[in-house]
Amino acid sequence: MSRRALAVAGLLAFGCSPADTGRGEPSSTFLRAREGSPPAEREWRSYLHDPARSHFSPLESLHPGNVERLRVAWTYDSGDASPRGASQIQCNPIVVRGVLYATSPSLRLFALNAATGQELWSFGDAREPRPGVSPNRGMSYWADGDDERILYAAGSFLYAVDARSGLAIRDFGRAGRVDLAEGLGAERARDFVVSTSPGALYRDLLILGSRVSELANAAPGHVRAYDVRSGAIRWIFRTIPGATEVGAETWPAGAAERFGGANAWAGLSVDAERGLVFVPTGSAAYDFYGGDRPGDNLFANSLLALDAATGERRWHFQVVHHDVWDRDLPAPPNLVTLERDGARIDAVAQTTKSGHVFVFERESGDPLHPIQEVAVPGDGVPGEALSPTQPLPLRPPPFARQQLTEETVTRRTPVARALVLDALRGLRNDGPFTPPSLTGSVVQPGLDGGAEWGGAAFDPRTGRLYVNANDVPYVLRMFPTPRIRGPGGIGRAAYVMSCAPCHGVDRAGVGLSPPLTGLRRRLGPLEAWRVIRDGRGRMPGSDFMRPAELALLLYYLYFPGDHTARSEAPPADAPPQLGLFPRYIHAGWAKLSDPDGFPGSAPPWGTLTAIDLERGEIDWQVPLGAYPELAAQGLTDTGAENYGGPAITSGGLLFIAATPDARLRAFGLERGRLLWEAELPAAGFATPAIYEAGGRPFVVIAAGGGRLRQPSGSTYVAFSPAP
Repeated sequence: MSRRALAVAGLLAFGCSPADTGRGEPSSTFLRAREGSPPAEREWRSYLHDPARSHFSPLESLHPGNVERLRVAWTYDSGDASPRGASQIQCNPIVVRGVLYATSPSLRLFALNAATGQELWSFGDAREPRPGVSPNRGMSYWADGDDERILYAAGSFLYAVDARSGLAIRDFGRAGRVDLAEGLGAERARDFVVSTSPGALYRDLLILGSRVSELANAAPGHVRAYDVRSGAIRWIFRTIPGATEVGAETWPAGAAERFGGANAWAGLSVDAERGLVFVPTGSAAYDFYGGDRPGDNLFANSLLALDAATGERRWHFQVVHHDVWDRDLPAPPNLVTLERDGARIDAVAQTTKSGHVFVFERESGDPLHPIQEVAVPGDGVPGEALSPTQPLPLRPPPFARQQLTEETVTRRTPVARALVLDALRGLRNDGPFTPPSLTGSVVQPGLDGGAEWGGAAFDPRTGRLYVNANDVPYVLRMFPTPRIRGPGGIGRAAYVMSCAPCHGVDRAGVGLSPPLTGLRRRLGPLEAWRVIRDGRGRMPGSDFMRPAELALLLYYLYFPGDHTARSEAPPADAPPQLGLFPRYIHAGWAKLSDPDGFPGSAPPWGTLTAIDLERGEIDWQVPLGAYPELAAQGLTDTGAENYGGPAITSGGLLFIAATPDARLRAFGLERGRLLWEAELPAAGFATPAIYEAGGRPFVVIAAGGGRLRQPSGSTYVAFSPAP
């Protein structure tokens, strides 16, 4: 029986759940773990190390001279990985006073002795979603005297847990938790709203974004500040403005009631001295067609500077106008200090999926490097309302390629190159911001970046930003929304919006996603129900579906029949939004791949880049990672798609996992030379933490797998130099 099952069984035996318990007292083993803990700066007390999200540890005791002596110091297996590969761990642990706090694949929160990996307590709730539904990337630690709290989101709830005993704090929200659907308005209370990235602390406030649906019925992406003691909402910033609010003119009338998205799912950064919280937002829903939302759509795809105490907007900059490429701002911005003309300037740097870095002065929002509005192609699908220009920084240069050309198509094999070239010649490929099209448009870098949610690391001594990136092309193809008819129409509708992006509109499969034609010959309805609900392999679960919707979806899959009228372009006078559906929807998250499933571009497919933010120049770039199948053939320097970010030390090392080949690597900061690597029990799609405990330095990584065709894991691995 897993630790999670044992914990739940024990709670049920006592007739209670975690949310029914009192705060309790810390155990003797917990108190011993805290003995002799180092100063705060030598631990990892906040998500990505600090409120500035620097990823930077001042430890000098991990350096190029001793990196070869790194050995596994301890491992901790939570024991709750999905046996079918549907689960992940994306958590960046925190380390506070000798105790490491982290989450498991099933969103269980636990505390470990940071020096030994011994479990000190565990908090889990049997009501929470199953693996694959909504990952957790970290948590926040808050203290006032002996009141010490861990605040973390698991699925649709925000929890407050006593940091010492692991028991829910009963006077927070309702018996220890807050429903994240609250505060969205009664009409949106049933919408899909979860949180994946931890909130930002400012005094007694936890400021939190959310993940919402990306379909036409998405919830709004409000930014909310919660009282850390009571769980009450203290302020709300509405990222889709009301009729009388700034930005309303960039939307059609009634936008705040009609549209969703523009949410801050990637995490926030706080400048406590200035009382500012910096909020990166994502695209408005629906992601790929905006004909029903003409205008620039503030405050989607924007970096917002808000008053942390009140939520009042101080300034903003929109990185993408009227987004139809899903170019969410993917990571918390880095709060940096740079030197210019002998003066020190406090700034904020935001990485993007398109492979750019925007740098602004923190208080005014003035750019530190020039930004130019450039003309972009304007003829999208019928009814679209694209912006004629988009902002691009003139410095630093992009850290990912901006267009796939015949010269940069793969040369892995002659057959692979010929087939990708043939596909490319049939696609629209007008460079950055090529609009989605009915024939298919190339998106480079792809829909998953460029930069992603792992974030970038900043070295305050050199002014360098270190960012890992994906560099693979995608194809964005649109098609007219089928008109629904017949008894299976609702199931067909659910399939088109939830399943077709991966399995194809005709159920024939997309890329590596299998076809669903002939499903009844391969899988029974009950097993299919479980797969859709819980997830399997690379497929996430769908707990947000109500049972009736899931049943109708299954009806369509097993009895597809003809539930749609002919799919054709809607008439010009058709309403722009048809229920849950816009006029056009995309045909799937399809990579432009070669016949073996590898990227259709030439390597590198994943990179690690050092950027001098003061000069606005790239200092170095190296390939990051490899695909296990190609590495077995001797192709080890291709780079690979990657998820999770870097962590750096004052001693001159950068640690990163992130790649599908299940390695933790250490690079030298100065030149990007690979100095050390170690095999992990599963791929580490997370960001490491670096800390000191028991007088020794450690680097710890979550090895959770579950992406990029890799099996799932449930282990945290800590390394420390051998004597």
